[in-house]
Amino acid sequence: MAGDGDHPGANKREREAVGRPEAPSKGGGDAVKRKKPYDAPGARGGGSKEKPQPVTAMEKRVAAEEIFLPESRKPDYKLVKEITVLCQKVRCCNLSGKERSKLLTEALRKMDGKYLEIAGSPVAASVLKLCVQWCSQSEMDPVFVALQPHLLDLSRNKDTGFLVNYIIKGASKEQFALFISSLHGHVASLLHHTIGASVVDRAFHQATRPQKRSLLLELCSTELQLSKDLAQEKQCRLSVLNIISKHGLQKSSVLQHMTTIIQPVLEKGIVEYSIVHMVISEYLTIADKTSALDVIRQLIPHLIQGSSVLDEDVIGQLIPHLTPTKSKAQKKRSKAKKKRSSELLLIRIMQTKEGLKLGLACLKHGLEKDRKRIIKSLKGHIRKLALNDYGCLFVICRLSIVDNTELITEVVVDELTKHLKELIFDKNGRRPLLQLFHPLCSRYLTPRELFYLNYNVPSPVSKVNLDGESDDVADKEHGGSEDTLVVSDSNPIKRRQVLLVKSELYEVLVETCIENVGELLRANFGKDVLYEVEKNNFLEGVTDRIHVLHNAIACDAARPRTDDVDEHAFDNYHSSRIIRRMVLDCPAFAATLWKKALEGKCKLYADGFSSIMVAAYLESPDSRVKDLAKAELQPLIDGGILKPQEHKAEEEK
Repeated sequence: MAGDGDHPGANKREREAVGRPEAPSKGGGDAVKRKKPYDAPGARGGGSKEKPQPVTAMEKRVAAEEIFLPESRKPDYKLVKEITVLCQKVRCCNLSGKERSKLLTEALRKMDGKYLEIAGSPVAASVLKLCVQWCSQSEMDPVFVALQPHLLDLSRNKDTGFLVNYIIKGASKEQFALFISSLHGHVASLLHHTIGASVVDRAFHQATRPQKRSLLLELCSTELQLSKDLAQEKQCRLSVLNIISKHGLQKSSVLQHMTTIIQPVLEKGIVEYSIVHMVISEYLTIADKTSALDVIRQLIPHLIQGSSVLDEDVIGQLIPHLTPTKSKAQKKRSKAKKKRSSELLLIRIMQTKEGLKLGLACLKHGLEKDRKRIIKSLKGHIRKLALNDYGCLFVICRLSIVDNTELITEVVVDELTKHLKELIFDKNGRRPLLQLFHPLCSRYLTPRELFYLNYNVPSPVSKVNLDGESDDVADKEHGGSEDTLVVSDSNPIKRRQVLLVKSELYEVLVETCIENVGELLRANFGKDVLYEVEKNNFLEGVTDRIHVLHNAIACDAARPRTDDVDEHAFDNYHSSRIIRRMVLDCPAFAATLWKKALEGKCKLYADGFSSIMVAAYLESPDSRVKDLAKAELQPLIDGGILKPQEHKAEEEK
């Protein structure tokens, strides 16, 4: 030790040189206590009156807190107080547009040159957000110019994230293009942030097609992230498989890059945004079986929980004394917003086609216990899903994939029965009912909707059909017994009969049709439900009630034209065509209608919309129906009064 130049006094001289206190001795007792730092004479009251410099950690912390004392920021404090008062006036109800514009202009004038400082305060940021929401474009421009370099940082703050959303919403095309360019290289990191993801999704919804492509390409590969020219390429649709083949990328590297982006999103539960849905859907198209099933099973727990996004009213809840009194309309909107935030995430994502595809993937390719968890979580929400454009398709899929008939009856069918009258008159609400009578009918579902219903993830399993059967079932050695959809009954007709008859849905549906037969006949959407119920070519045990329904329709059509408050059933556009279909497809109904409403009166209905219904008797494929009306209708045809129309068989399919 001595030979190396190390001796006991060396460390002491080194400490004294840098000004550090002496190390405690090993003796113990009072001698081991650390010496207090030397206090200058000015600090003890003598000599100079200069403020002592902080030495210990406690003194440094106190000095840092003194910077934020109200005395040191008194000018901004007064400004926040003034603009908060103006904000309360702006939010008052019964305020004219000119008065509101005047108050907003005054508030923005007070904040001029201090927009960034104002955005740093939670209370003042909410005031600035209100000004941005209602101000004109000319007043918006200086706000955007001042905050544009800091928008990415503000996007990650829970107090200013909503401000950024309103700035994006009110920005001009040039300003929005600047914001999109500033996102380059930061999309993935923002998606991993709860508030930042909402900002990216807001920009994604507002973006043009090339701008959306630039945001999505950044999430597909690091090579694409470095190039901005690829976003301007014209393609039919953004597909990861097309991008890989066109640019010669390695599928493994793309898969690895997308995994690093998707995994943190799933772990944090930030899965309610459409840009996330699109990225996950594209990931499932290239992922292997294990990876795809892993993502689906991680996604399911989040879908049956509430939203993870911070509600916009949280600032007002944290600072109630600065929240103005709300009007009745504002309270109603706030209540609706809270109700939406408490909804299942599965219901909220059904607002987009990407959300629907993810929901269908979880339903079709999840385990049986996962499907049970999904269906149990939907108890009490089936009505809302059935009335939604995409939600009704999810309900259709759930009715078609049956691996627990009792659970489906308890959760889905029973709730459909409770709200039957509302559903049969709704464009979307009627579709789950029509699916039980006529599955995947192109008359009731558009080609795009049929495409969504037949959507399957390529890698996990073979194709799953909505009639309850699966093609090319995987071998059990490869996990086919777990990952392949299993249904309780491979006979679709028998399964639908169980859901309709044994659950008493069909009985209630027939009674509802009898009670509202006139309204259903003349309704654009209700007439289809009436037709399918009346047709009834496979259900057993309800024949008597169908005859009652036939009589109800015939009695409504038998009323004289002069006695009708509404348009006569034969003269109405919708009812005349649906009665024609019933005559062509149901001989029993045709006979009942002839005896009650048409026999001896065909000449009265030989023109107008009613003529196509009368001519259907001669076009019927059933010879008994033709013989029933031929004697009375043939003279009308020979005289040129009635013109028979060609029967289009494809209409009845």
